[in-house]
Amino acid sequence: MDVVVDGKRAHAAIGSREANSDDPVVVLVHGNGLDRTIWQLQTRHIANRARRALAVDLPGHGQSEGQALVTIEEMADWVIRFMDASGVGTATLVGHSMGAFVTLEAAARHPDRVDKLCLMGIAETMPVHPELLAAAERNELLAPELIVFWGLGQKAQTGGHPAPGLWVHGASKILLANARSGVLYIGLSACNAYQGAAAAAALVKCPTLLVLGRDDKMAPAKKAGPLAHAIAGSETVVIDQCGHMMLIERPNQVHRALMPFLP
Repeated sequence: MDVVVDGKRAHAAIGSREANSDDPVVVLVHGNGLDRTIWQLQTRHIANRARRALAVDLPGHGQSEGQALVTIEEMADWVIRFMDASGVGTATLVGHSMGAFVTLEAAARHPDRVDKLCLMGIAETMPVHPELLAAAERNELLAPELIVFWGLGQKAQTGGHPAPGLWVHGASKILLANARSGVLYIGLSACNAYQGAAAAAALVKCPTLLVLGRDDKMAPAKKAGPLAHAIAGSETVVIDQCGHMMLIERPNQVHRALMPFLP
């Protein structure tokens, strides 16, 4: 599905199902350097449970036009404009990694537009190692290699994925390596600079679920504690043997955590 946001084409996957106008809407927001395809093991199932699924490509990612936005706050406001362009009044927002920062900020800034919030692979802060930032700034292949090395849990590094033929390490590296020039650096810089998660969490009033990986080195589960504490009534699910790339590392466990929470 394509819509126009700020004069540029914005693309979203809909799970291969045309939704009814009264279906509840789920907007899924990917992490840095990724795109809508990171949700491919979730989107179709969501769509075929009488929901309107919109797994969006942020500007400069995937098939969406424009330059990558440089701050989390700008991305959050863009998601709301994407909802406007898609004819969506309110939605459940689901975000992973940088996308979790984006959806958290969107829920804080636009509380009337968010029914529920799911934050995956999030921490109060996500500082980025200087070597990774430098490699990304130089557009070196070392950047996606480091992200995959730090981002995958031990189980995913050794294979044995439940989906036959899916090599998590290779798929993750290729997806990141295919990002447009400069996009990885812009997103890493945005995550590194963002210090507003705790303040945003204190403003969130909608039902919220945090899904965390026990072996996540990029957003350690224990560092999400302050956010969970700040959001009244929030729930937390920690997935065992799971790193940061949980959507493809442990899709069945993500499914079991996410589905009961969706509208």
